[in-house]
Amino acid sequence: MDADACYRAGCARDARFDGLFFTAVRSTRVFCRPICPARIPLRRNVEYFPNAAAALAAGYRPCLRCRPEVSPELPVWAGTSTTANRALRLIEDGALDQGSTANLAERLGLTDRHLRRLFLEHVGVPPVVVAQTRRVLFAKRLITETNLPFSQIAFASGFSSLRRFNEALRGAYRRNPKELRRIAPPDTPAESPIELKLHYRPPYDWNAFLGFIGPRAIPGLEKVEANSYRRDGVEITQCSAKNWLVARITPDNVKTLRSTAEQIRSLFDLRANTYEIAAHLGKSSPLKTVVKRHPGLRVPGCWDGFELAVRAMLGQQVTVKGATTLAGRLVQRFGPPKAEILAEANLTVIGIPKARAESIRGFARAVADGHIRFDGAVSSEEMIGRMCELRGIGPWTANYIAMRALGDPDAFPASDLGLLKAAGLSSQHRLAEIAEAWRPWRSYAAMYLWETLRDKE
Repeated sequence: MDADACYRAGCARDARFDGLFFTAVRSTRVFCRPICPARIPLRRNVEYFPNAAAALAAGYRPCLRCRPEVSPELPVWAGTSTTANRALRLIEDGALDQGSTANLAERLGLTDRHLRRLFLEHVGVPPVVVAQTRRVLFAKRLITETNLPFSQIAFASGFSSLRRFNEALRGAYRRNPKELRRIAPPDTPAESPIELKLHYRPPYDWNAFLGFIGPRAIPGLEKVEANSYRRDGVEITQCSAKNWLVARITPDNVKTLRSTAEQIRSLFDLRANTYEIAAHLGKSSPLKTVVKRHPGLRVPGCWDGFELAVRAMLGQQVTVKGATTLAGRLVQRFGPPKAEILAEANLTVIGIPKARAESIRGFARAVADGHIRFDGAVSSEEMIGRMCELRGIGPWTANYIAMRALGDPDAFPASDLGLLKAAGLSSQHRLAEIAEAWRPWRSYAAMYLWETLRDKE
């Protein structure tokens, strides 16, 4: 990081830099977000950290005013090795809440020592410090934003006991949970939804996002309306003035709050640094106009990787509307897509050809036996290769799944007819050649090309 550039961004309180670094003040031993409204410290009194874990490890405590726990997260794929990226995703999913670093390294095919070395090089702190920081910051968010009992907050945040929860909060904030809740959270009935505010770096093209996922929403599972997305007892809306999404979650989901928050971040692509992506893609002649027209375009993720993959396979050689109809029939007949169920199901009853039904069954078996995984333990490149080995899955389907289910920012389904039409080309090989200049954000380039088609509708 360029310290002088960071200082200028902090003086401007520029929201585009929120989450990209943290400012630590030596005199107060507090670290803040670049947008903190507190008085700007002297340049000689500050140092900068790329993430909250590194600032905590250096002995600084989070600011109670700008609340680093709600900062937009740095894209885990930016500035890290591919392996460290996958490890960070697994940690976010709770891999170190109960397991050890050695277990995590084994899942990634590494030694414990090598994983620790990678984290020190690319993240700045060991994996256990990252995991502890995530638990602490999520707990602080729940303390401030909800009226949940501390016992529920502790376990929802990933702590194994209330004692460890109390110790971790005191260690990070120099205050116990009761002191951190000095300002009473909203006084809402116990049966009211839990509200979480999930921040993002602006801009965010919310209309384009809903315009993409709306026609693809699976009947019986998802519902997209003018300003909201709903499923599984969760409703998400946007507050553009504050640069956050509001997630209203039913109380019966309290035990899975952290994993639900992660699903929302992935689905709505909240980690994207859209300013940097647009600056790169906007240099390309085929994309320049649409990039200017749609600031903050995101790559829609998914709620469940297997579900998205099945939806993609149902969409082969049919319209978006036709695929949505088929997905609705599948849910009505077999329930939400589960690998163990679809591996043995007679899928022709929903109106698809026998060959495609067998392809989906084969894919489901590959997921059920662990050959295909959506947990981030296997690299996107390897996953694409594994999927293409399966019957009925080609490069288009594999890359589309990588874009949306694996969160790969650089996947690119070059054979897509819509992309070829938008680019004014007939050769997928020529499109693939042009797309090389769009790395490492070809997934976003694909979204921009698809958006040019929607603009013409």
